[in-house]
Amino acid sequence: MDLSGLVVLDLSRVLAGPYATQVLADLGATVWKIEPPRGDDTRGWGPPFAGGEPGSAPVGEPRSAYYLSANRHKRSVVVDLKAPGGADVVRRLAARADVAIDNFKVGDLARYGLDAATLRAANPRLVTCSITGFGATGPRASEPGYDAAIQALAGVMAMTGETDGPPVKVGVAWVDVLTGLHAAVGVLAALRARDATGVGRHLDVALFDVALASAVNQAQATLLTGEAPVRRGSAHPNIVPYQAFAAADAPVMVACGNDAQFAHLAAAVGLPELAAEPRFATNAARVAHREALVPLLAARFATALRDAWVERLLAVGVPATPVLDLAEALADPQTVARGMVATVDDPVVGPIRTVASPFGAAARPPGPAPTLGGDTDAVLREVLGLDGAAIAALEVADAIRRAP
Repeated sequence: MDLSGLVVLDLSRVLAGPYATQVLADLGATVWKIEPPRGDDTRGWGPPFAGGEPGSAPVGEPRSAYYLSANRHKRSVVVDLKAPGGADVVRRLAARADVAIDNFKVGDLARYGLDAATLRAANPRLVTCSITGFGATGPRASEPGYDAAIQALAGVMAMTGETDGPPVKVGVAWVDVLTGLHAAVGVLAALRARDATGVGRHLDVALFDVALASAVNQAQATLLTGEAPVRRGSAHPNIVPYQAFAAADAPVMVACGNDAQFAHLAAAVGLPELAAEPRFATNAARVAHREALVPLLAARFATALRDAWVERLLAVGVPATPVLDLAEALADPQTVARGMVATVDDPVVGPIRTVASPFGAAARPPGPAPTLGGDTDAVLREVLGLDGAAIAALEVADAIRRAP
C-alpha cells in the first residue's frame, strides 16, 4: 500500500477533493496542493481554530479544525490562475504529475487551459479526476453541488430523523467524505490500468451519484417496491429490534441481528415468552409487528441503567453499546488502543491532537497540514527548476505567492 513516488496535483478545495488527496497522501503519495492567494476556503471556516482565533496564532494564519482535518501531509503552493503565468505554472506541474484531481465547476478549468483533455494531451500518462456535484452530463451538470444540498436531493434527508420530526441531514458532510473515498479508489484503479497500458484515463465523479450508490439497501428496496423509506430515528428498516432504547439514565443501542439473539434478548429483559410468540418469532414477523414489540421492550429498558443493560446483553451474545457523543468516542479505550488519536507538531501553533488514518500501520504516521504557500518556493525550485529570479518575477506578477 506504499504510494511513495506517486505525485498528485491537487486542484481541489473544501472537502471531497481534499479528502481524496489526503487518503493518497496518507498512503505515501506526494501531494502538491494548489491554493489561490486567499487559501482554501476552509482555512477560515471556524471557530474552532487551533491556537485561538484568526490573528492570534504566530504569523497570523488561522488553523481551522476543518482545514486541518483534510490536508495533512500536503505541500501548499499558492498560484493565482487569473494572473499572467499562473496557469502555466500549474500546467508545468501537471506535466510532472501522475494524478490531477479537481473540483471546479464543469467547464471552469478549460478557461485556463487546465481541463483534463488539455493536461492529458501534454502528459498522456496523467490520471485525471474531476469531482463535481452532478457530473459532466445531465440536466444538472452546470449546477454547483454542496453536501447538504445533495443529501436533500438524493433522498438522504427524507429518511433521516425521528418519525414525527422533520427531515435532517447527517451530522457530518457524509456525501463529501464518501465521494472522496470513491475518487481515491477510482484513481488507484486508473493507475493500475495505466501501469498496464501506459496511458492514463479520466474519472468523472459526482456527489449525487455517490449519494445514490451509498444508499445501498435502502435504494435497492425502493427500486423493488416503488416506496421511499420513511424516517425511523435510530431504528432499522429491515431488522427488529435494531435501535436505541432509553434506559433509566441514558440511551442504549441494541443491534439484534437474528432470531437466536432475539430469544436471548427477550430472556434478558424478563420477557422470554416473546421469542415463542408467532408475531415475534422471526425477524420478518417482528418487522411486520414492530409497533407492538418496540413499546414492550422500551418499557423494560426504562427500568435499569444503561451500563447494566450493556453488560447484561453482551453477556448473552446480544450486541449492545452505549450511545456516546464524539468527545466520549475520541476518549474511548478502543480509540486509544487503536492509536486513532495522535499528536502532531503543527508548524504554526505547535503540538495539536488529530485523528489518525484508519489504515493504521499501512499509512504514514499523522503529520501536519501545510501553511499557506509554505512550499511554493521549494516546489518551483525542486520540480520546475526555477531559480530565485524566475520565482521573484512570478511573484511580482502576482502569479504565485510564497509564505511570509
